[in-house]
Amino acid sequence: MADTALLIVDGANVVGSRPDGWWRDRAGAAARLRDALAPLADRGVPPELPPPVDVVLVVEGAARDVPAAPGVAVVAAPGSGDDTMVELVAAAPHRRRVVVTADRELRARVGALGAEVHGPRWLPPDVQRRGPVR
Repeated sequence: MADTALLIVDGANVVGSRPDGWWRDRAGAAARLRDALAPLADRGVPPELPPPVDVVLVVEGAARDVPAAPGVAVVAAPGSGDDTMVELVAAAPHRRRVVVTADRELRARVGALGAEVHGPRWLPPDVQRRGPVR
């Protein structure tokens, strides 16, 4: 839907923003992030991003096989996750696009295409507290 905001989350960057043992199970950490993001489709990120929101989690590397879940589309980057996110932003020029990443180069690239950019701490606390890797 063109008037629904598009929230694109840099999975590797957001997972890596918390030293919770994610490196022991990258796919599991990405799946926990996916599950934590799911409620944002219906509730948005108040007050900055009202619902409804199309949530897209971009994964790469060992997390590439994480499947989509209700409320969250998962895009497996065939190469660079950054390039995939830039392509997603470029493909939706008439939508509000919000990218979550702390990667400076990616922030500049998607910002140049008109996307809003926020760091991982912008996400609601319940998304940030995904639980440790066991």
